[in-house]
Amino acid sequence: MKMPKENIGTSMFAPCGMNCLVCYKHCCHKKPCAGCLNSDKGKPEHCRKCKIKDCIKIKKLPYCFECSDYPCKLIKNMEKSYNKRYRASLMENSEFVRQFGLEKFMDMQKEIYTCSQCGGIISIHNRECSECQKK
Repeated sequence: MKMPKENIGTSMFAPCGMNCLVCYKHCCHKKPCAGCLNSDKGKPEHCRKCKIKDCIKIKKLPYCFECSDYPCKLIKNMEKSYNKRYRASLMENSEFVRQFGLEKFMDMQKEIYTCSQCGGIISIHNRECSECQKK
């Protein structure tokens, strides 16, 4: 899957701060999922059963950072995991979106996660290109 040239819609930015476009499940599989808040088709079990996704639906908020309880225990635990496992901060992503907007965030993400060799999408999870499989 190549990095789209057009503007990426809000459906690929998860409430927790994850850019679903660079998720290994979205970019590196023949049947990618459609993002956090869309259909559960193609999603791994941990995404289908996500407590953060359930919480945001109950509170009827688009993003966790808009909640008065932010950052809650669920967000802090996910942040800790992403910091340790992927050297990424979902809370920094959320803060960037809050300050500068989703369009600028996605533009920045395109620069970071586009393979310089072939233009594919580099997965945040395994650092592998969706097209040429280079790490």
